[in-house]
Amino acid sequence: MSQPQLVPVVRRATEADLPVIVHLFSIPDEGNAKTDHPGPPLDPRYGEALAAIAEDPNNALLVAEVDGRVAGAFHLTLIQYVANRGARVAQIENVIVDPGLRGRGIGEAMMRWAIDEARRRGCFRVQLTSNKARLRAHRFYERLGFVASHEGMKLKL
Repeated sequence: MSQPQLVPVVRRATEADLPVIVHLFSIPDEGNAKTDHPGPPLDPRYGEALAAIAEDPNNALLVAEVDGRVAGAFHLTLIQYVANRGARVAQIENVIVDPGLRGRGIGEAMMRWAIDEARRRGCFRVQLTSNKARLRAHRFYERLGFVASHEGMKLKL
């Protein structure tokens, strides 16, 4: 029997949300190695990063809230291109849903919110990367219409 779907409120993250967000980012997932440490104490660099993100109109750390509780988070960045006649692209990163609440519509609500925001902000494409080990996540993104059209590459510094 499946769990009932939840309807989260997507909003900008606040400093008070950081302990839960960092905890979610620290949970191992499908072979995806994690390096975040939720404390306590919470490393002040998380707050500094959130402040920098909040100051940038093309960046947002967002949470999905259910019944007053952070149930998921993601980062949305708008990238201004010169190519494509100066169009914008929306980049989604660090998508996470509380493991105990997965399969209840929270991830889909976050992605639909991001896609709608990208349209509202004049983006011609929404893109994301996903660790190759996260096969369940890949099926989720494909169900939402994302296509594995490019090979992503990263250089660790």
